[in-house]
Amino acid sequence: MLLSRRIIRGRSFLRYLTAAPTVVTTDIIKSSSINRFSTSVKSKFDFSYKLNSLYNVNGRYFSTSAVDSQPIDGIVDIPLAQTGEGIAECELLKWFVIEGDEVEEYQPLCEVQSDKATIEITSRYKGTVAKVLHTPGDIIKVGETLLQLTVDDTSVSSDASETSLGSETSDFDDEKSEFKKTKKGGGLSTPAVRNLAKQHNIDLDDVIGTGKDGRILKEDVLKYAVEKGIIEDKPAIFNPGSIEPLEGPEETLHEIADSIYHDKTLTLRAYQRAMVKSMTAAASVPHFHYVEELNCDGLVQLKAAFQKANTDPDLKFTFLPILIKSLSLALITHPLVNSTFNLENYEVTLKGHHNVGIAMATPSGLVVPNIKNVQSLSILEITKELSRLQKLAMANKLPPADISGGTITLSNIGSIGGKYGSPLINVPEVAIIALGRIQKVAQFKDDGTAYPVSIMTVNIAADHRILDGANVALFCKDWKLYIEKPELLLLHMR
Repeated sequence: MLLSRRIIRGRSFLRYLTAAPTVVTTDIIKSSSINRFSTSVKSKFDFSYKLNSLYNVNGRYFSTSAVDSQPIDGIVDIPLAQTGEGIAECELLKWFVIEGDEVEEYQPLCEVQSDKATIEITSRYKGTVAKVLHTPGDIIKVGETLLQLTVDDTSVSSDASETSLGSETSDFDDEKSEFKKTKKGGGLSTPAVRNLAKQHNIDLDDVIGTGKDGRILKEDVLKYAVEKGIIEDKPAIFNPGSIEPLEGPEETLHEIADSIYHDKTLTLRAYQRAMVKSMTAAASVPHFHYVEELNCDGLVQLKAAFQKANTDPDLKFTFLPILIKSLSLALITHPLVNSTFNLENYEVTLKGHHNVGIAMATPSGLVVPNIKNVQSLSILEITKELSRLQKLAMANKLPPADISGGTITLSNIGSIGGKYGSPLINVPEVAIIALGRIQKVAQFKDDGTAYPVSIMTVNIAADHRILDGANVALFCKDWKLYIEKPELLLLHMR
């Protein structure tokens, strides 16, 4: 039987040149370091049938749900799935199962961390854990077997027929196979979302998805559960002391006090590796820095008023949400500061959304989640979203969506104690701002009389290929006005 390869939009698939056979099985090998995956095709298809594979033929993508091998004597290999574009390996953080455990469909098996996010790997099958092949702390390549399951051959055959690589209506350009429609034709959802719905006996057909193309998110399931009285809407109270440490041996760059007089080699993990990559990229960017002092007397008074009027014991107002909102207002009139640069095509993209990244120091390293669509949020909404991201970051639970898509970054070094910082740009963004500590200093009137002022020093680092001194100075002038006279924020509230 002859096969030919067609290229569509940079992706490839195979087309049969002879009459369609009854059943075809194709073996695809990504590389010598990755297990062979067997894929199956339904028996009926026409001359121009396209393979809508869980596994891209050119070896670039895997499904978020593990692409399991065909069973041998009832044993199925569960590999590490592709957790995001460009991810080649992950660190195994912890197991949720041990050998001998019974596993249900969509049950979480383990937690892994890439240089972008922490993700749970779920099971596609119901069975028993036969063998665990890795321990927490191991660095595992995408496609490498995580564990083996003992499953019923009939259930595997049934599952394979439902998730085979093609159907007469499938399209290779559909969204990646981690998203699956509910059986009744509902919105797209991930295994984690389906597992959450299953835990609360929720039919996903009844849930309205708010994600892209109507995808059902975890938040949609939880909101539905609250509305129907299935669970109570109790805000989580963050307690750093309650966070369980990661299982297995863990060493960071900060844990060297006991062996200060001895050499020690430490392996960079997850977020630390991500910082190596991002800072290496930043080294190729010509930075210039613009420093300004901001009078924060009005900001201090506004924050105190917010906190005094606050009736939610789980909500704490800080300066940062006000700074974030005022930053967004300044970006409206200076869109070039809220842009990204593509050197390969010499293109600058002016971002319509203000996705403000916040650099956060966590036990696992520096991470920069971002608050989406700040231009459309109130200060109260920003406060709640910031709190949510901080909790997830400290618990090492940030999903990829919260880390990707940033358009400009704030580094609040002042919260630790520094009064001045010199930040490096988070490529492909073109600007980052370091916020210093607010401190009381003496200033003088024209007659020489001294008076106290709350001053914060900010340092704006900009990509000099895109932004010049005038761009940054004018932007900072407007931002400073909103901070020093926060009552002006009312003019732009919706």
